Amino acid sequence: MARDNSRLHFETLQLHVGQETADPSTGARAVPVYQTTSYVFDNCDAATARFALEQPGNIYGRLTNPTQEVLEKRIAALEGGVAALAVASGAAAVTYALLNIAAMGDHIVAANNIYGGTYNLLANTMPGYGVEATFVDPSELDNFRKAVRPNTKAIFIETFGNPNSNLIDVDAVARIAHALGLPLIIDNTFATPYLFRPIEHGADIVVHSATKFIGGHGTSLGGVIVDSGRFDWAATGKFPRLSESDPSYHGIRFTDAAGAAAFVERVRAVLLRDTGACISPFNAFLLLQGLETLSLRVERHVANAVKIADRLSRHPKIRKVNHPSLPGHPDHALYDRYFPGGAGSIFTVELEGGSEAARRFIDSLEIFSLLANVADVKSLVIHPASTTHSQLNPTKLAVQHIYPGTVRLSIGTEHVDDLIDDLEQALEKV
Repeated sequence: MARDNSRLHFETLQLHVGQETADPSTGARAVPVYQTTSYVFDNCDAATARFALEQPGNIYGRLTNPTQEVLEKRIAALEGGVAALAVASGAAAVTYALLNIAAMGDHIVAANNIYGGTYNLLANTMPGYGVEATFVDPSELDNFRKAVRPNTKAIFIETFGNPNSNLIDVDAVARIAHALGLPLIIDNTFATPYLFRPIEHGADIVVHSATKFIGGHGTSLGGVIVDSGRFDWAATGKFPRLSESDPSYHGIRFTDAAGAAAFVERVRAVLLRDTGACISPFNAFLLLQGLETLSLRVERHVANAVKIADRLSRHPKIRKVNHPSLPGHPDHALYDRYFPGGAGSIFTVELEGGSEAARRFIDSLEIFSLLANVADVKSLVIHPASTTHSQLNPTKLAVQHIYPGTVRLSIGTEHVDDLIDDLEQALEKV
């Protein structure tokens, strides 16, 4: 009898979904790496049926892989979605999620506190494909409603703003999106499904940079798109790519062929097929290894971060700590509501003394590594204005509350006292 995964807790699901029993071919308990590009069909009829999406099974490594499949099933279960698609990077996941429903002449509404790379995608790259974006201050919820146009295809937000860890009322934004017949797409990388499950709060599509917490060790690139299965793509007539015949794929209607999983299956069958940002089997394997300890690591990340944020908030050389756990933070009420157990191991501090002080502080750290990544088990640091967000001019930086003295910290799983000592010795040199 098949096990009822709906009765299992997160910590169990992250270890078992997708491989409920040992590998049938070898008996291996760990998920094997299926390092192959292609698969043999039983006969011509079977090949035809697979290409027509009438029969499940593997066709080519760019589309599916058994190692990848376990990763997809596991993350879909953890997020509470009906299906998922793993791709080569978080950037690919975001790009595919948007291009799956937006084409030339269309429009996206996005919060203005999103990751710098996503901001650049929407502000500079996608306009070259004829897709425009409007960025809004998410602290005023009506800004989302006001920015929507007749050609708007989605609202895009992140669970935690990057880099300042500010929050958005996800439930409220979801209600606005749905009232306007639009899907809510949310990047849940910084929260992970262990701390927050956006689908339970009205999100329709969830994306992740699996490179971050899911992998957790800075070893593997990967991204994931999770389909809630709840949005009616045919109801408004705004999404013909999903609800009407697709000439690039035998004229099928993805809402008919894939049902509730229409969104991710179209990404797989069309966008991934044609543009090829597929995940490698070995990276899928490494991300699965990381996923098995996600809850344990995140608990330590958060515990360390909350202690450090409190400590730095009382340091005389720190002008401001941007962490919603602090009582004076403007999003503190949302933090208590959505994250009663704590969250937010990636946040910023603003140093007195501006850019010069920030650079001296960063260069004086001994345990923290200066690099362009977050959510590693090792603690990381960077100066956003001159690196991750350097494509923004001073005006746009100020809109996102990034200043010359802003430093982003990604708190790892080291002993918290060692991290505090390192931060304080570096501050002494400022």
